[in-house]
Amino acid sequence: MRIRVVNPNTTRAMTETIERCAKAVAGPGTRLDAVTSEMGPASIESHYDEALSIPGLLAAIQRGEQEGIDGYVIACFGDPGLDAARELAGGPVLGIAEAAMHAASHLGCGFSVVTTLNRTIGRAGELAHRYGMQRFCRGVHACEIPVLALETDPQARKIVTEACRVAVEADGSDAIVLGCAGMADLCEHIRDEIGVPVVDGVAAATLTVQSLLTLGVRKSGRGEFAAPLTKPYSGLLSSFGV
Repeated sequence: MRIRVVNPNTTRAMTETIERCAKAVAGPGTRLDAVTSEMGPASIESHYDEALSIPGLLAAIQRGEQEGIDGYVIACFGDPGLDAARELAGGPVLGIAEAAMHAASHLGCGFSVVTTLNRTIGRAGELAHRYGMQRFCRGVHACEIPVLALETDPQARKIVTEACRVAVEADGSDAIVLGCAGMADLCEHIRDEIGVPVVDGVAAATLTVQSLLTLGVRKSGRGEFAAPLTKPYSGLLSSFGV
């Protein structure tokens, strides 16, 4: 099986981190790669960023379909463009927030999300409600580190770890969900430091896609996730007609 992890921002260094973490959990029969969006923001930290990341994400999904990719992971915690990607793809498409929250719900009675900037807290809460996870999600906390600083700030690991510790104590949570793909490589360190399960959505989504493919199931082609209707698109989106 072939799984592709799509980084919807344009920062290749982050894609490399994401790919390492995804490959670490992929099974021996899985061919996995990660790609960086060719258009969009360098990081996704607002509704504006998220909206402008979606064309590049969908272009990557379209290429994957032409190359015979079986399933996809969207490696951004806002799960941008998830529904549209599911319309385009023949196989399963998982967002990392969706996968991480569901995984964490199996590990205890409640989890806390630790994300990057305070302005992203609302989006994480919206996704918890969308995925039916509001009864498990006890809180969303920001560590106030910009996404790109996760790669460059020497204090990033310490700051994120302490934010996770505070979240567990404040919420009485049994697990932590890391609210950014750029935190994927911090998972084991934070777990060892704070003593509760820590779920990275990149790994969780990779394993979920792999499991669905192993089961031999594909996306339903009916209803909302049927292929988009054929029609012309104009201007900068002229190549997106299907």
